[in-house]
This record gives sequence, C-alpha cells and structure tokens, in this order.
Amino acid sequence: MHLNERSLIGQEVAGYYIEDVIGKGGMAVVYLALDPRLSRRVALKILNPILSVDDRFRQRFILESRTASSIEHPNIIPIYEANSDDHGVLYIAMRYVDGLDLRRLIYDRGPMPVGQVNSIAAQVAAALDAAHAHDLIHRDVKPANILLAGDDASQHVYLTDFGITKHRTSISGLTQTDQFIGTPRYMSPEQINKEHIDGRADQYALACVVYEALAGRMPFERDNDVALLWAHLAESPAPLSHLRPELPLEVDGVMMKALAKSPEQRYPSCTAFVGALRDAISGEVAPTRPRQPMPRPGRAPKPATTGRRRLPAVLIGVTAAVAAITLAVLLVLANRGEGMLTYRPTSAVPMTFTYPEGWTATTHVDLFALASPSAAQFESLFVAAANADWSEVNTLDPTDATGLYVQLADTFDPKADLHSMQETLNTMLPGKVTFTDEPAADLIAGRTATRFEGYLRSATGTGQLRVTGYLVETPTRPALVLYFCAESACDPALLAKIRESVALT
Repeated sequence: MHLNERSLIGQEVAGYYIEDVIGKGGMAVVYLALDPRLSRRVALKILNPILSVDDRFRQRFILESRTASSIEHPNIIPIYEANSDDHGVLYIAMRYVDGLDLRRLIYDRGPMPVGQVNSIAAQVAAALDAAHAHDLIHRDVKPANILLAGDDASQHVYLTDFGITKHRTSISGLTQTDQFIGTPRYMSPEQINKEHIDGRADQYALACVVYEALAGRMPFERDNDVALLWAHLAESPAPLSHLRPELPLEVDGVMMKALAKSPEQRYPSCTAFVGALRDAISGEVAPTRPRQPMPRPGRAPKPATTGRRRLPAVLIGVTAAVAAITLAVLLVLANRGEGMLTYRPTSAVPMTFTYPEGWTATTHVDLFALASPSAAQFESLFVAAANADWSEVNTLDPTDATGLYVQLADTFDPKADLHSMQETLNTMLPGKVTFTDEPAADLIAGRTATRFEGYLRSATGTGQLRVTGYLVETPTRPALVLYFCAESACDPALLAKIRESVALT
C-alpha cells in the first residue's frame, strides 16, 4: 500500500473508515477514523510503509503496542488495536482525544504558567513511571505526544505514541535500516550514543519538555541535527532562572539533575523529578546552590536580575571546572565500546588528543598533525593547501572521509573578524571555507577558543567536507583544531570526545 496521506480519506483501512488527517510526522500519519463495529471514532495511526520492511521493528511494534494496551492508567491513551493490514502496513487504533497537544499550546501561547506546567508534568510522569514498571520505555516523549483534554483549569493529560516504544532489554534506538526512533530535540545522550536505555532516558526527554513549556524555547536550539545532537552530548542549557526570573534558583539545580548527561546522575523516577521541581518552585526545600552550567557557546547567558543571589566568582570558577571534568568523564564513558589512542606531543603540534583506534595518526614534518582512517589521502590533501587535488578523497567511502587536522601558525587569530578569519583559513586549507553560522566563543583545552562550523569545498567545487574548527591560543602560537567529515558520516559524539581530550603541553 502506498501511503499518500490525503488519498486515504474516504477509504477503508483494516476495517476503519478514514475521515480526515489530524496529524503527521516523519514516521506516521494519524487519521480520524470510524470504527463501524463499535460505532466510535478513533485516532488511527498508520506508519510509513518503509518501517514494515524491518521485521524486527514490525514484531516489536505489534508486541509492545499490545503490551501498552494492557496498562490501565488514566494518563496513558487507551489502545484498541495494533496490527498490520493485508498489505503489511502497520497501524494502531487508539482513543480519539478532541483537544490540543502540548506542542500547539506552547506554539500558540509561548511560556506557560508554572502551575499548569506542574500539573501537566505530574500526569506525564505518572504515565511514564507506570510504563517503566511494565519494562516499557517510551523513547519519544515530546510535546506533540502529550494530548490535553478539558480547559486550563481542569486539564486531563494523555501520553500517546506507546506504539513505538522499547523494552529495556533491547539496545539502540535504531531499526535495521539505521533510522533513529526518537526526536533529536528531546533525545537523551544515551539514545544518541546507541546505548542500553531505561526509564531515565524518558526522564531526560520529559525535562526537555518541561524546560520548553516554562521557557517557551527548547533547551538546545541549533540549525541542524548534527549540532543539536552534539549539544545534548556536550553542552548545558541556559538556566531557567535566567529566562524566567520569577523562578527560584533551586529550580536550576533540579533541571540540571534531570538533564544530566549520565543517567546515573538523574532522579530515580520521573515522579521524583517532578516532585523535586514542584518543591523547588514552592520553596519547600532547603536552599541549594546548583552547579553553574558551562556557558552556551557563542551566547553569553543573560545576567541575573539586579538583587538576585549570586555565587562568588571563585565558587563559579570551581563549579565550572567540576562541571567540565564531569563532562569529560561522561563523554569517555559514553563511547566506552570504542577503543581510543592518544596522539603524543611533537615539535609541530605540542598537544595531545585522542582518536579512534581504527585511525592512523601522522605528523607531517613540522607543519601539522592529522588523524584519520584515510591518513595518507588527507595528508596529501592538506599539504597541497588551496591548490589541492580532491580526486583521491572523493573516491573514499563516507565513513573513511573523516578525521582531525591540527596546525599551529602565527597567521591564525582566534579574535579576528569573520572576513579575516575566512581569508586566513582559505590560504591555509585545501579549499574554501564557508561558515554556516557566525563564529562563536567556546572552550577547548581549558582555554577560550573561537568555534566555527561550515563546509570546506574544493576550489573546483568537486569535493566537500563538513567541518567544525576551533581556533585557540597556545603558549607558543595560535592553533587550529579541525574536525572534518563527509556529510552523511559526521559523528557528534566522537567530535565531543575528541574535543574534550585536547590538552596543551
């Protein structure tokens, strides 16, 4: 069956008569449909036919949808049926809720009243903990999957989309066709790293939803999914108390715990998280000083409102250092299945950094260091600079067209304006650099650096690499640390791991 969302209106699918489209996403379309057997309207979700090709996904979808339907909880949308039709297309029929979803409410109204967010979060948390008690992980908690019935004063919340869940004994958020199941805007670090997950992954997503409902914006907002996934792995959001000054500082500590990169540092349950948030908002907990988050690269956090409590500058420095050390440890653990080697300092590059054991590291005389699974091809490319021949690189498999390039030169200036920085890079690198965003402040090797993202394209336009670079002052000369990759093979988790490993000598 070819899934054309509008063409099914008026048609019969698996015994249901399609009346209208009420929602759609990348994986499925949701229809308002009539079940003539019971004379009731249902929300009928029909999954993209491509998912039916994955037998593992098909079996898990049907099994876990039926398991979810057996959970009787007032905040879990009742599931009536989950199966595949005569053409093999997967579908799930559930209660139709005539109301808004949380995504639409946030879009229409912006930041929501604190009491309303508390009530919604408490009901979602109860639903999630009930699912977790049955060993079901939702894996796609987001505003669009939170349905609201009734008015603002007496809203009843339903959590939906349990048809795409995950048993805690399975691994990774991928189907056999390597599709992520989940939404990058709310995805936990362990999902991104394709690790074993449990209910604390849902807690992280719920914390992202709470943050968005209170702030009117997501904890991480980036221009592309690669940058967004990297932010979930390696960055901290702006404290909520900066965006909602009426919130106590204790709220920041609660949110940082629920949004911890490591699941072991989060709350034991979703209800515990929401309870701690409620207590922090109401002031029923002893005052605490939450860890000061690392500044969001390129955007200084808003200053605290005049008269608000401030941490002494020395404590801010200490807590920031602890946060950086903790983050480095977590990132190492996040990819513990992949062996890493260490580049030893040389006269050309007096610094250390780690790289995957499948890569080869090389130092080209006294000019630069390079690590890549295709070190020979990229060494030739970077030696040639602006006049480079990209023919060999263009024949590489995308997974091999990746690596790290490090060079020190007096001409690099981390404080240069965009035009000057671009001109310098174009004279030093094998092609033309195009920025996809304004260069931004960041930290690398414990020092202030300027980060840029964009593309490195050959002079003839026949080759292209995605690049993320850092310009940083060292005790001798400014350095360029450049991660490059084929667009389809960029690995934000690996980039974060390498970045945190850089140390000057």
